[in-house]
Amino acid sequence: MAVTRIFDIIPQLLEKYNKPNALAAKVNGKWVEYSTQEFADTVNYLSYGLLQLGIEREEKIGIISNNRPEWIFADYAIQQSGAVSVPIYPTISENDLNFIFNDAKIKYVFVSSIDLYNKVKAVAATLPSIKGIYTFNTIEGANHWTELVNIGKQNNKSKEIEVIKNSIKPNDLFSILYTSGTTGNPKGVMLSHDNLISNSIACQVLAPFHSSWKALSFLPLNHVYERMLNTLYLYLGVSIYYAESIDTVGENLKEVKPQIFVTVPRLLEKVYDKIIAKGSEQKGIKKAIFFWAVNLGLRFELNGANGWWYGLQLKIANKLVFTKWREALGGNVVAVASGGAALQPRLARVFNAAGIVCLEGYGLTETSPVISVNNFTPNSICFGTVGPVIEHVKVSFAEDGEILVKGPNVMLGYFNRPDATAEAIDKEGWFHTGDIGEFVDNRFLKITDRKKEIFKTSGGKYIAPVMIENKIKESPFIEQVMVIGENEKYASALIVPSFAYLKEYCKLHKIEFNSNEELIKKPEIKSRIVEEIEKVNKKLAHYETIKRPELLAREWTIDKNEMTPKLSLKRKVIMAANKDLIAKIYGTTEQ
Repeated sequence: MAVTRIFDIIPQLLEKYNKPNALAAKVNGKWVEYSTQEFADTVNYLSYGLLQLGIEREEKIGIISNNRPEWIFADYAIQQSGAVSVPIYPTISENDLNFIFNDAKIKYVFVSSIDLYNKVKAVAATLPSIKGIYTFNTIEGANHWTELVNIGKQNNKSKEIEVIKNSIKPNDLFSILYTSGTTGNPKGVMLSHDNLISNSIACQVLAPFHSSWKALSFLPLNHVYERMLNTLYLYLGVSIYYAESIDTVGENLKEVKPQIFVTVPRLLEKVYDKIIAKGSEQKGIKKAIFFWAVNLGLRFELNGANGWWYGLQLKIANKLVFTKWREALGGNVVAVASGGAALQPRLARVFNAAGIVCLEGYGLTETSPVISVNNFTPNSICFGTVGPVIEHVKVSFAEDGEILVKGPNVMLGYFNRPDATAEAIDKEGWFHTGDIGEFVDNRFLKITDRKKEIFKTSGGKYIAPVMIENKIKESPFIEQVMVIGENEKYASALIVPSFAYLKEYCKLHKIEFNSNEELIKKPEIKSRIVEEIEKVNKKLAHYETIKRPELLAREWTIDKNEMTPKLSLKRKVIMAANKDLIAKIYGTTEQ
């Protein structure tokens, strides 16, 4: 049967991939699996329950929860009932939550924990449009989601649901995803069934999927990235296991032993740093072999381009070192998809050398999300790029190099914002991404910067900060970096060192310290970081070089509003919080 709406996946699952573990999550320390039949029945009963509540076509229902099967049950039930799901990030501020509830006129909300219940209850108290809150966890005094399931069991509305489903077209709105930009109120991205289905089907080439596969899901489901991949997994009969939290991913990988998971570069960087830290703890010949293998991996080229002698050495490195890397990820990983930010080419090389195929892709919420992705199709991986453009999607470039996109993946528009929609999608139907890019070998898309983040020095020279930041972050000494210098004489940078790496470095060099604040003030540490910056400066044009960088004592986080949920820097927030430090950088004569 043809899958043209997202809920069409359920009958296909029953027909083609009826299995005991369609979805799974850990409850009280044990993995609880839901069969395909249980999945279908629960979604149906929940949708009957929503109709019994009086939910009408295109009314909005919020979901604010960690990743878990209940999230999927609610999402599919909302779709089947003709309503529109509005997934919201669990760490959202009360101000943004209030804005979204008002903007979307949310009627009901599904939440997971008591903290979220209390947050939503406080905001809902001032909004008469919200009729009820249902919880996934059992919370005293709160309505549990199974109450709706039980109502559905007692009120069979299968005929009404079929009528609703038959009336829903592929281009109809199915969900509104509010993107928390770096400035202003969130914008509601309206996505159709076809947006997500076309993107999922086009991404089948990502890996050699099989219905026997398991996927571990841990990036937030309210992001279109993880949500699209979950749609793809279910479309292909891949079992989805939901990690307990971002902190338990390492442990859950070993338990589930998945063939695939998707991640952001930040997490891959942390995995790599942990591996290097463990290797550094080894002694003598073991340590020498470990770093020989790592250095071999960092020189890895595709398609045997390194030659037979390298290939022979790589086989030895795989047996002695890299097999342990794969075991740390569960031992069965075939592919890791990376998106949301630039993946350092050195990480892609070393993981691919280790038999962990890292596939970097690119997209936005507004493009459902994938525009291009490195994949398993022959000759379809190129390090340092975000891969070939996916099927049925077109990419063009504006005069200033901005990437323009047209295809079935482009959003319907911004909810209640025709002005913003007209600004983003031109009269010819091209979506303007705000990213600057180019093609490598006329096939592989490469992102060179964010249009809005490019700035000019007082000398009139344009600086592309993201490109420089990605180069700087290749250093194991540096965790985060923000290049600054708009309207100033030269570019500089605020740097958060990798404190885990620095601690090992200090141990080795007998440098004593009691806190991060004390550590970043030590002249030998500052000069070592500057040494790393100078390595990058040699590869930059003179006007791009970084002068007088300053170190910070803690990481930037989402909780402190310094990063967006997809881990982009909120530059204005960081600049405002560090204005004294920036004044110090530019307030004295350049040395």
